[in-house]
Amino acid sequence: MKYPILALHIGGQWLTQTSGGERPVLNPADESTLGMLPLAGEPELRAAAESARRGFAQWRKLSALERFTVLRRATDLMRERAADIAHVLTLEQGKPLAEALREVTLSADIIEFQAEEAKRLYGRTVPPRVAGILSQTVMRQPVGPVAAFTAWNFPVNLPARKIGSALAAGCSVVVKPAEETPGSCMALVRCFLDAGVPPDALNMVCGEPAQVSSLLIAHPAIAKVSFTGSVAVGKLLGEMCARGVKRYTPELGGHAPVIVCEDADFDFSLKTSVVAKYRNAGQVCASPIRFYVHRKHYEAWSAGFAKAAGALRLGPGLDAQTQMGPLAHARRIDDMETLVGEAIDQGARLLCGGKRAARPGYFFEATVLTDVPPACRLANTEPFGPIATIEPFDELVNAIAKANDSPYGLGAYAFTRDLVTAHRLAEEIEAGMVGINHFGVSQPEMPFGGWKESGHGHEMGAEGLLGYTELKTVIVGVPR
Repeated sequence: MKYPILALHIGGQWLTQTSGGERPVLNPADESTLGMLPLAGEPELRAAAESARRGFAQWRKLSALERFTVLRRATDLMRERAADIAHVLTLEQGKPLAEALREVTLSADIIEFQAEEAKRLYGRTVPPRVAGILSQTVMRQPVGPVAAFTAWNFPVNLPARKIGSALAAGCSVVVKPAEETPGSCMALVRCFLDAGVPPDALNMVCGEPAQVSSLLIAHPAIAKVSFTGSVAVGKLLGEMCARGVKRYTPELGGHAPVIVCEDADFDFSLKTSVVAKYRNAGQVCASPIRFYVHRKHYEAWSAGFAKAAGALRLGPGLDAQTQMGPLAHARRIDDMETLVGEAIDQGARLLCGGKRAARPGYFFEATVLTDVPPACRLANTEPFGPIATIEPFDELVNAIAKANDSPYGLGAYAFTRDLVTAHRLAEEIEAGMVGINHFGVSQPEMPFGGWKESGHGHEMGAEGLLGYTELKTVIVGVPR
């Protein structure tokens, strides 16, 4: 399968030529050009927002059951086209094809759950406290047109969460995928449109990120903004939303700790930790990063982790033997080299990896460090790449304190065979999602979101749908 001809979907039309020029989309496995992406300028961005206004007026009139029927058809198309969509995803993002295929099918599950859950967006009836009142009800209605900004690390899953929830609730959407990975989102949008979503209800734009975000957020048609990306950008977008008093849901990444307790299953915790850490080359917002291992196991566990990491097979995602693909773009290589170099200069010890792989493409070796100083940038900054740090602990209270000593609070993990310890960890760890003996905290039925600077609000689960609705109190009195 070839990479598709790229286009933007605006006002019901697929546009291959736009006023903002174009930019190349590269294959991170070999740095070749896959295609040229048209970029939206101000005219196209305004047209997309106005289209979303029209689409909202049309789409919101459908019942929840009617919307469910259309969205269920879209998920059927996603599953039918999963192999082709996954191929495009791997070409432009780099992850192994098996991971890409799983991303597509899980995205279909997320959309389907949200569409089903929309049939249960219940209100409530409140008994009147005074005479002359026939009814007091609280109802939920769609918030309005949504601007959705997504990152490149999960180029189908992230748009699916936002588009699926917004459409299920009755909102229209202008989605801006990352300019590095537009092809897979384009394939996703085609599934929605082919299933019967009105063309004005779903627009897709790409462009110069600062221009796109500032114009769409300020546009009077846009009622809500949903963003997945860095803390720095998320704060800027939050300020823009605040100026317009617009609803905002940011998911801003993390710096996930892992506590391996004294009674943990040594082999299980080691094997699953390596798999989770280097999935998508560590380019996962809830990726485990800081490993705190009980001193009883520390030396052997660290050595085993480094040995397994160093043995991972790097290669193109389309190669069935590949266990870890490339980073998504050249900037990630520079960031990895800087973080590792600074840590070593400040006294950290390198157990494996630490440098760019000697081959074409954006490959960086699976890396493990110990003795990382607390003040080192790597100890406090999300690497968003294949870097893990390991540190020993003696008392669980100290491990929990170190896990919580971070401005981030998205994902956190721990391994123990003691039920009391498991509940203590779940209670005391400061994170929006905690996995005990399990790294799969992102499930369609469960809310996904963080504490502290990792963001606020949720995606997926019943809670994820609520962010695309407004509450309305209605009191009906007896006419006189």
